[in-house]
Amino acid sequence: MMELTNLLYEVEGGVATVTVNRPDKLNALNHQTLQELGQVFDAVRDDDGVRVLLVTGSGEKAFVAGADISELLAVAGNSDGAAALAGFGQSIFRKLDELGKPSIAMVNGFALGGGCELALACTLRTASDTAVLGLPEVSLGIIPGYGGSQRLARIAGPGVAREWILTGDMIPATEAHRVGVVNRMFVQEELKEGTMKMINSVLKKGPLALRFGIEAVLRGWDMSQAEGEAMETEYFGRAAVTDDMKEGMAAFLEKRKPAFTGK
Repeated sequence: MMELTNLLYEVEGGVATVTVNRPDKLNALNHQTLQELGQVFDAVRDDDGVRVLLVTGSGEKAFVAGADISELLAVAGNSDGAAALAGFGQSIFRKLDELGKPSIAMVNGFALGGGCELALACTLRTASDTAVLGLPEVSLGIIPGYGGSQRLARIAGPGVAREWILTGDMIPATEAHRVGVVNRMFVQEELKEGTMKMINSVLKKGPLALRFGIEAVLRGWDMSQAEGEAMETEYFGRAAVTDDMKEGMAAFLEKRKPAFTGK
């Protein structure tokens, strides 16, 4: 049983929900919170009963407002210490790439700095129309350190990444949605309902197909078109010999809903 101080965690109906719960600090990410996120991500990876991970923040002001400033100050003037801090955060967020399951960030307020990077590390992102995202690190004389420069460029293109990083501006959810960082946007009152509707759509799909699809996109980032297509055929072939593929085809022909087993 995990002992969590800064997170809330629950599993229901195949959905694991982790909530960063430091509302007095606008859910800022300190070392302990990152450690606890790592524990939760490992638990989600290993729990066959979990199909989708939902990540959000407590309260209505912030998803995660950034990294803990006191910890950033502690490594000022210490290059090795700063690099170690960034490397630790990257190692935690990399676990989301390795889940083998979809993760969805539900951005319900400020998602700045490390909070924006946490959202970018998830497979998909939803947001309220009042949410604000951004990578304001240059205002502190640093750059994003938890993978944000790399993930943002891959998700929205280098032009968007340069603009967000070099200006450090706070980006309204409407603009983040326009450039593809936010997949779906809802009015605040409908954020949870809209996000759960998307999650329920994902839950109806074959677990192995979801995993292969996530991995194909992730691995293809660093490949040429030809290499990516070769890798895609590999995953297509692996999917074609699963019980889920047989069930999906049978359900389609019999005009019924499939009962996938993840095998």
